Amino acid sequence: MPKYLHTMIRVSDPDATIRFFELIGLRELRRIESAPGRFTLIFLAAPGDEDAQVELTYNWPPEGGVGEVYSGGRNFGHLAYRVENVYETCQRLMDAGVPINRPPRDGHMAFVRSPDGISIELLQSGEHLPPQEPWASMPNTGGW
Repeated sequence: MPKYLHTMIRVSDPDATIRFFELIGLRELRRIESAPGRFTLIFLAAPGDEDAQVELTYNWPPEGGVGEVYSGGRNFGHLAYRVENVYETCQRLMDAGVPINRPPRDGHMAFVRSPDGISIELLQSGEHLPPQEPWASMPNTGGW
């Protein structure tokens, strides 16, 4: 029987990406560094949901060089997370400087992007929350 293991995304700044996912509620589970392969793998998951992991792959820059910049995160599709309170999660992200690309106007769904442009869908756990400001009248920004 197949078993889901993880979704891998390439990142250019592991620390910034970890901080971003911590705002959603994920925590680092383990890290693998390969000096010969010049890469680091960082596995994250929500506490209590460790079977649904995100693997961050960081390919080390050449000696004295700048790391690779990844674009086109939208062609990946998106990662989706159920959150306890979509408004509070979006506020925490916004307070940290993360644009809310598709605000949770419906009290149910929002979209943001990771530091490398990966689209992240946030879905309200359980019933939709009642619409509330500033979310109800907030326009979309950028692509999601």
